[in-house]
Amino acid sequence: MNYCAIKDCDVADGPGVRVTLFVSGCTNHCEGCFQPQTWDFDYGEPYTPDTQAHLLSLLGRPYIRGLTLLGGEPMEPANQPSVLSLMRAVRESLPGKDIWLYSGFTYEALTCPGSRCHTGVTGEILSLADVLVDGPFILAKKDLMLRFRGSSNQRLLDMPQTLLAGAPVAWNG
Repeated sequence: MNYCAIKDCDVADGPGVRVTLFVSGCTNHCEGCFQPQTWDFDYGEPYTPDTQAHLLSLLGRPYIRGLTLLGGEPMEPANQPSVLSLMRAVRESLPGKDIWLYSGFTYEALTCPGSRCHTGVTGEILSLADVLVDGPFILAKKDLMLRFRGSSNQRLLDMPQTLLAGAPVAWNG
């Protein structure tokens, strides 16, 4: 996996002060995407063990609330193994930090065996996320007044509650 940016002090992509990783690679190609350069899987820098260690170090600062993963598309099948590795490491070494995951794929597509975005590790990734912001950005539904998302079709899902219910449950934070 490649990544295009790390924000070490992000306040736009989830509550509190966050560390955000922008992964590279996306096949959704949403019209009006704010980062079309991230569609290219080769864009940016290679994600390495050193990158992961750097992210964990940034996340260890006491004022950081959590990690946000977006892109590009973290849930592209090619990106899921590295995303899972990072999420596992955060849960193991920094269990008090929350994890927000943005995906242009819907929860329903991500949990449907046989869908293009469903892999052998998708379920574990979703189980490690606190919030999933799902759905493609739709330019016609763009709304700058929405909290933590760009278009009104996108949902903020409380993943522990969603997995418990077996159906999408809105995050009400």
